[in-house]
Amino acid sequence: MTLIKSISGIRGTIGGQVGDNLTPIDAVKFASAYGTWIKQQRLKENYRVVVGRDARISGEMIQNLVMNTLVGLGIHVIDLGLSTTPTVEVAVPMEHADGGIILTASHNPKQWNALKLLDAKGEFLNGEEGAKILKLAEGTDMSFADVDSLGEISVNDAYIDMHIDEVLAMDLVNKEAIEKANFKVVVDGVNSTGGIAIPLLLERLGVHPIKLYCEPNGHFPHNPEPLKEHLTDLSEEVVKEGADFGIVVDPDVDRLAFMDENGEMFGEEYTLVACADYVLSKTPGNTVSNMSSTRALRDITEKHGGTYEASAVGEVNVVNLMKKNNAVIGGEGNGGIIYPELHYGRDALVGVALFLSLLAEGNSSVSELRASYPNYFMSKKKIQLTPDLDVDGLLKTMENKYANENLTTIDGVKIDFANSWVHLRKSNTEPIIRIYTEAPTQKEADDLADRIISEIKVIANI
Repeated sequence: MTLIKSISGIRGTIGGQVGDNLTPIDAVKFASAYGTWIKQQRLKENYRVVVGRDARISGEMIQNLVMNTLVGLGIHVIDLGLSTTPTVEVAVPMEHADGGIILTASHNPKQWNALKLLDAKGEFLNGEEGAKILKLAEGTDMSFADVDSLGEISVNDAYIDMHIDEVLAMDLVNKEAIEKANFKVVVDGVNSTGGIAIPLLLERLGVHPIKLYCEPNGHFPHNPEPLKEHLTDLSEEVVKEGADFGIVVDPDVDRLAFMDENGEMFGEEYTLVACADYVLSKTPGNTVSNMSSTRALRDITEKHGGTYEASAVGEVNVVNLMKKNNAVIGGEGNGGIIYPELHYGRDALVGVALFLSLLAEGNSSVSELRASYPNYFMSKKKIQLTPDLDVDGLLKTMENKYANENLTTIDGVKIDFANSWVHLRKSNTEPIIRIYTEAPTQKEADDLADRIISEIKVIANI
């Protein structure tokens, strides 16, 4: 079906033809390229790589292929087994490892899997390093270890608990207030590793978790992307149980969304807004999110006296700008919280702990908290183009058309109007332009998107 190669790893559907899908041969080839890249970073006697996976049905197969490929390169592997993306990110520096691999396809359906690649800091690779691995995977310039120099696999299944220890040790996590609040929370773990990690975290914080789809068997009970239309069961369970709120994560636990006590979505975009509000109230500073994230983060940041800046889309771009601007918190509007005190990676466990601290100290309901934030609505659409069209030329024409507005062109074209914005991005894999808009009402956001689509169609003569 599909095999997508990018600087952050390789992603594809299981089965099918070599080179067209994520087959065992493709998994071995890319693991070999990554292991070779690891050994090129510096000359040393022992190399170590941390490997963990979400609960996908194909996960154990892919993980065994990847780990034993690294062993064949003479690299020692720390096998975390069932884990989360942020847990592997935390484990890499704790293990003094040379890198890490997470076997997960994030929010994609069960037929997908992927190799996500980390550097020695436990962070996603930058474009330059990712490109080197892609080039290595295309060739045969890879040398494997002889029989006396093979790597070894050691199992460490304690890292989810250790990750929770690190979260609870953060200065801003108010465990005492959370315990006193006696929260009752429904958790949708989409039958992946969030069903292990999030209830464990809640129990350690004195919160009563009600588990929904928390069996890590890889059989996703609904589309695993944590969007409103996929979460009717969670909504019903929150109301039925009289819970304080609901939590949902994606299969690898780097995206986080909340549902209020009435079974209504808090808004995935507002996960970062709420966590930033709490962090900025304690440690004033700057924030960063990507260009397609809500303007509400800017509003909250400025309310606390900080400066907000937007990066190109992509976690590595957010992290780079956070480091440059010394941001105290950042992330993405898809529910990804990046809190540098612990590590530079999206982490739902960190988000849960910060959100609970905010709620417990504020003594308000989740719906009241949401009502306290600026209200924006998003529209996300796309326009299909013919393969022969000059997409870059189309975007340049739109840039010129709106030259008198506040423009950003580091990632497509973003046009900031007084009360709304539109972000146009081309796809790297198909002839489409994605259109993201935000405005004070849903109708205004939809109308703005439709207007921009009409303008593009006129320019493209389609």
